[in-house]
Amino acid sequence: MATIKSVRGFTPRFGKDCFLADGAVIIGDVTMGDNCTVWFNAVVRGDVHSIVIGNNTNIQDGAVLHCTYEKARLVIGSNVSIAHNAVVHGCTVEDNVLIGIGAIIMDHAVVGSNSVIAAGAVVLPGTVIKPGSVYAGVPARRVKDVTPELLETISRTARNYPMYAGWFKT
Repeated sequence: MATIKSVRGFTPRFGKDCFLADGAVIIGDVTMGDNCTVWFNAVVRGDVHSIVIGNNTNIQDGAVLHCTYEKARLVIGSNVSIAHNAVVHGCTVEDNVLIGIGAIIMDHAVVGSNSVIAAGAVVLPGTVIKPGSVYAGVPARRVKDVTPELLETISRTARNYPMYAGWFKT
């Protein structure tokens, strides 16, 4: 069973048909859209600022979403895939984005729509990622444009996670 906790008078709010896996933790000022999934041992911690998540977004195993107290809230768009063990902190992630395994996105960064943050990349505070870009490395740098094939991977990944969640519903 997932842990859902209120803190400082805020209780997480969920859209329709969200899936929260065993061990997922959702705390405080969190608003999640429809068809979102939060997987095993992921943490969405809205204790120090607000977290707003669009529709059809998946937060995979071990990912951590957090903010900076009174300085940096977290806004995640729709059709976003946040891969295993990623850390997304106090930034803005627009629609149709794939954040790779173990990537880190720091305060006040903006990830433009239809983009990919490669596995292990570190997006430094305040970085603005142009829509349709692939960023990789430490610190993350633009390496290429998103191809039509990669854009389909972004879409397919976001579409598949509600299907995977269906396998766990009884």
